[in-house]
Amino acid sequence: MTVAVVLFTSDLRLHDHPPLHAALNSADEVVPLFVRDPAVHAAGFDVPNRAAFLADCLADLDASLRRRGGRLVVRSGPVAREVRSVAAECGATEVHMAAGVTGYAHRREERLRAELGAGGVALRVHDSVVTAVAPGAVTPLGSDHFAVFTPYLRRWSKEPLRELLPAPRAVRVPDAVRGEEPPSRANAADVSPDLPAGGESAGRDRFARWADTGLFRYEERHDDLAGDATSRLSPYLHFGALSPVEVVRRAREKGGAGADAFVRQLCWRDFHHQVLAARPEASVQDYRTRGDRWRGEEEAAEDIAAWREGRTGYPVVDAGMRQLRHEGWMHNRARLLVASFLTKTLYVDWRIGARHFLRFLVDGDVVNNQLNWQWVAGTGTDTRPHRVLNPVLQGKRYDPDGTYVRRWVPELADVGGAAVHEPWRLPAHERARLRYPVPLLDLGEGLARFRQARGRG
Repeated sequence: MTVAVVLFTSDLRLHDHPPLHAALNSADEVVPLFVRDPAVHAAGFDVPNRAAFLADCLADLDASLRRRGGRLVVRSGPVAREVRSVAAECGATEVHMAAGVTGYAHRREERLRAELGAGGVALRVHDSVVTAVAPGAVTPLGSDHFAVFTPYLRRWSKEPLRELLPAPRAVRVPDAVRGEEPPSRANAADVSPDLPAGGESAGRDRFARWADTGLFRYEERHDDLAGDATSRLSPYLHFGALSPVEVVRRAREKGGAGADAFVRQLCWRDFHHQVLAARPEASVQDYRTRGDRWRGEEEAAEDIAAWREGRTGYPVVDAGMRQLRHEGWMHNRARLLVASFLTKTLYVDWRIGARHFLRFLVDGDVVNNQLNWQWVAGTGTDTRPHRVLNPVLQGKRYDPDGTYVRRWVPELADVGGAAVHEPWRLPAHERARLRYPVPLLDLGEGLARFRQARGRG
């Protein structure tokens, strides 16, 4: 009997899974393996919301495998050590896994190659598992990656996607391989109250329902803060509970302006992966330096605390930050607004905001989180790096009657219409009863400071 190991990482699904498909075609038995790496916890990425969602994903993956006669083997310890141990226990000759682009993923692959190679076990790494198009599959003339999104979108849109792979009907797992109980959501403390359920089953159900009801209106409604009309698929894509190749294909099959706009957003995800694959240091360093001398934790302590806690005095900013804590998620338009406010109005280092997002976001990952923050801060790939989003004007545009603000800032529940975006303009006696803070600073002052810092004042 031949045996192969499939190391699951950010690809926690059975549908359209190239590593699992290849392993099942090459071996009589397969060990589906997930390793709980202490390095993830040590680096601070094992935060409550993602730990709870991960537990759901692993439980669902295990249940799906058991319905097919298999099971998920869970181990704890350094990844290379545990994978080599499992391979030795079952006599595996191959280990299959998805490619990654982060520094952690590269180090993990290097250690796996060394450890497995020493034992005569081959490592097979598969592309287009966590992205629709593999990083580096399309490149501009004279460069190893695209630095501007629009030309990347044009090339990406023409790139043929690989064929979808069906979920296996049966998975035979060697009896001798030991494992531990998968983690439980119940053991995760301090989870956001409205965190969604994780797992491939939940993700596929959400996508199927949204594709039938929300996709066709996505273009016109995706910036509507109160309408909550986005797909909310980002956590499932982050954990690989949904295949990006399948999501793109299914959306294109539906067709229409809504599908086109949605696929464009999926392209952004791949765009960031190819940037970080070529420039891994961009997870912590400016992709394009602007000579900023950002305010840090000590200098801007009070402003940062107010921003984190949703009490800046700018309602749409505070609404977004409170949604983040309550749901472990935030509307994309709100993410842009709160990030612009921190970096360009308060002139605080983008890395401080990125760390806070990673503390709460269930979809938080190094690739998209860091590069989106850099885009907003003007140190990334934005072709208009000095743009500043005005939270009052943006609030009136994308939450015109204030429904989103009132949903998350109950102090303003009795303020009607668009007036909710400028509570400081209310009569003094009304302001006094609101118990809502005055703005941290005047927007004009923040803009002047930013322009001066960038040499444009």
